[in-house]
Amino acid sequence: MPAFYLTLMAVLLAGVGARDQVTVAGLTQRQGARPGVLVVALLSAVLTGALAGWAAALMLAELPPPARQIFAAIALGLAGLESMAWAPRPDPREPTNSLGALLLVLLMHQIADAPRFLVFGMGVGLAGPVPAGLAGVLGGSALVAFAWFQPHLFSTPAARWTRRIVGAALVLAALAAVLEIFNLV
Repeated sequence: MPAFYLTLMAVLLAGVGARDQVTVAGLTQRQGARPGVLVVALLSAVLTGALAGWAAALMLAELPPPARQIFAAIALGLAGLESMAWAPRPDPREPTNSLGALLLVLLMHQIADAPRFLVFGMGVGLAGPVPAGLAGVLGGSALVAFAWFQPHLFSTPAARWTRRIVGAALVLAALAAVLEIFNLV
């Protein structure tokens, strides 16, 4: 069960202020709390979390145990870099109010974001793709639901700074993991 708990904590931290959250919060502020937006956001989080867990299961079968830890450290570092480098637009544009378009946008935001990198990497590194995938689904769902219920919190500078600080912490954790793997610490 460490794969579930560690992945859930990592996803919840890395997902604060992410592009999917900002998109859901921006639409909710502009359009009101439409239940369809919440349903689409939850569907997207479930699909991408399950996809990351499935990809981790495929990769786990291919990598020998020593390489799994290195792979997890790389995924952790990529998640941190993604959090620091790609800041979400503060006011997403949605001219059509289409739930189908929103689903596509959220899938594209989530498919390669920091939380899904973490699900993928930790599923491989901790040899638990199913618990990591479940944690990704639960954590991703909680993040978009929070954005729908509290959209005003994501237009503040604190949300953007939190994302960058968590990204830096993930990069440092990846460096520490690499140093430990190669017995340099």
